[in-house]
Formats: sequence, structure tokens, C-alpha cells
Amino acid sequence: MRFIADENFPGDAVVALRAAGHDVSWISESASGSSDLQVLALAEKEARILLTFDKDFGELAWRSGLPVSCGIVLFRISALPAQSIGAALAARLAERDDWAGHFSVVEPGRIRMRVLKPR
Repeated sequence: MRFIADENFPGDAVVALRAAGHDVSWISESASGSSDLQVLALAEKEARILLTFDKDFGELAWRSGLPVSCGIVLFRISALPAQSIGAALAARLAERDDWAGHFSVVEPGRIRMRVLKPR
């Protein structure tokens, strides 16, 4: 899958996803300091699924009208041990293959998904 990891997304998780064969662009490497709107525009331009811990993307997702090739995965997981966070987040993403076209919230023990309405 094609992901774009927000600046707040752990580097260990980016490494784990890349090792699993995913195409992951990380804002910390490519566009540090970008606004949320710029990150969302980049996700749309590159047809990537945004990975974030930032709750502000919920409101932006509904206002922006992302195309079905994009999606947003919001992680609402409390602090995990640093040595296992990458593997834990990658494992949660591997549970599904239908992230595109959805605003998803990943919580302990469940995943909530809502279909995004394109423009």
C-alpha cells in the first residue's frame, strides 16, 4: 500500500512498514513543518493513505472531500513501549487492506471506519 506518515508518526513504524513492502513517504523526511492542509494535499496528490495521531484530521477529512484513492488512519492508542511501537502499528495496519476511501480510527481492540465522501 501507499502511505504518507504524518510528522507525529513514529520513525520505527515507518521503518517497519517499509520492511513489510509498503511505499511510505514520511513528512519528517520530505516536508517537515508542513501544515495539516499541506499534508492532506500531498496525500491527495500522491494518492496515499495518511497515517497520523493528530485528531484535527477528522474535521479536515470531511471538509476536504478526498478522492477514494486516499484515506486517513487516525491512531488513538496510548503510549506503547518504544521498542515495540513500530511493529505494533504495522501489525494493526496489516489487519485490513481497505483503508483507502475511509476515515479510520484505530483504538485498542477495535477499528472504526467511515466512508469518505469525495468532492
